[in-house]
Amino acid sequence: MYPLVSDLAADGIPVTVTCRVLKIARQPYYRWRVDPVTAAEWVQAHRINALHDAHRDDPTFGYRFLAHEARKAGWRMCRRTAWSLCSTSGILSAAQRRRRGKGKKAGPPVFDDHVQRIFTADAPNRVWLTDITEHPTSEGKLYCCAIKDVYANRIVGYSISDRMTAQLAVDALNSAVTRRRLEDQEVAGCILRADRGSQFRSRKMGHALNRHGMVGSMGRVGAAGDNAAMESFWSLLQTNVLNQRRWATRQDLRLAIVVWIERKYHRQRPQDSLGGLTPIEYEKKITAKAAVAA
Repeated sequence: MYPLVSDLAADGIPVTVTCRVLKIARQPYYRWRVDPVTAAEWVQAHRINALHDAHRDDPTFGYRFLAHEARKAGWRMCRRTAWSLCSTSGILSAAQRRRRGKGKKAGPPVFDDHVQRIFTADAPNRVWLTDITEHPTSEGKLYCCAIKDVYANRIVGYSISDRMTAQLAVDALNSAVTRRRLEDQEVAGCILRADRGSQFRSRKMGHALNRHGMVGSMGRVGAAGDNAAMESFWSLLQTNVLNQRRWATRQDLRLAIVVWIERKYHRQRPQDSLGGLTPIEYEKKITAKAAVAA
């Protein structure tokens, strides 16, 4: 504010009036007129310059290394001072880790919880569960979104991509709906249970559910049991496919996931909850009984 007082004084407004309006004392202002830059400010400016010079030489240096380089240039400072000056001056290491979304709190639900941890159904297409998993390859991460029908624990739809976006979840839903309609089954009124991930709270997912006449459902924050039935499938996939070896390419891992789901999980792996039948066998058996009864 002191330069403002000087500018107003040059325009003819008394210093006393300006200081009274701005609620500042006159004595510090006059001391500033004699010595506009204090010794502490002068030292701080040179310290910042030294930090900038060190950062320009190597942008990957953090404040500890920058403080060391500044001391070598003749401007001594402790690490705490270096951190404060780097923070206020915007001197950031190019190699620092960026915080990802995992530490953030999940957003509010856009659907009520219509499942209430009841992971059973008396007919197909009553309750579907969905979730997203990821696994690294030498080319980068691969993401898989799967949808499971709790009636026969069958994976009715899935989508695999190198990006975890809302479109990944929508593609999995469209895949499940297409498969069921090819089997002459209607999905209108089916409940799709998901967690509070942004992919499932997106407008794209909401529009897709409305288009297919389905009902969205979401659980609580931090309640692992709300998604236990889907996590059990991911555990099987992790043990039987993902952790079997290191995957060189995304295409290799993508093919392995598809083969395991369609061949091993659906057609070769019996489940105790299904009376020792596979998901495909269980659905065929119930369908045959319904046809006979009709």
